[in-house]
Amino acid sequence: MGTGQTMLTMAAMVLLSFLILRVNNLFLQTTTTLNTSKFDVLAFSLAQSMIQEIEANAFDQNTVSAVVTTTSGLSTVLGPESGETYATYNDIDDYNNYTTIDTVPKNSGVIFNIKCKVDYVTSASPDVITATPTWNKRITVYVTSPFMIQNALTNQYYTKVKSTTPIIQDTVKISQVYSYWNFK
Repeated sequence: MGTGQTMLTMAAMVLLSFLILRVNNLFLQTTTTLNTSKFDVLAFSLAQSMIQEIEANAFDQNTVSAVVTTTSGLSTVLGPESGETYATYNDIDDYNNYTTIDTVPKNSGVIFNIKCKVDYVTSASPDVITATPTWNKRITVYVTSPFMIQNALTNQYYTKVKSTTPIIQDTVKISQVYSYWNFK
C-alpha cells in the first residue's frame, strides 16, 4: 500500500469518525426532546388533575351547606379554616397556598412539585385580583420538576447540564375561574 492510499484511508477514517459523532449527537438530541415532552405532558396531567380535584368542592366554606345570596356572606380569608387538613378540605379556597410533591409514575424518581393559589377576581377582569369577595375565584396550579429545566443561554430544554451553564426552572401553569351561581 502506497503513501497515497494510506492518506486516503486515514481521510476516510476521519470522515467516518465525524459521521459517527454526528449520528450520536442526533440520537442524544432526540432522546432529550422525547424526555422533555414526556415531562411536560406529565406536568400538564398533574395540573389538570389538581384543578378537577379542586372543582369537585363547594365554592366557599359558607356555601358548603347553605345558599349565599350576597358577596358579604362569602369568606374574606382564603385558605383552610382553623384545624382543617388536606383530608378535610371541602371548598375551593381551602387549596390556597396548598403544596404537595408527587412522583409519576409512582416510585419512578421523577418528582413534581405542585402549588395551588386561589384568588378572588372580578368577572370583568379575571386577570385582576381583588381583596374583596366576589362571585368569582381564580384557581392557579403551578407544576415544576427538577427534570424540567432549560439552558438560560439558548432556551433549549434538556435533562442534564454542566455546572457552569445557567439554567431556568420550567413551570407549567394552569388557571381557571370558577363562579358561584344562585338561581331563584
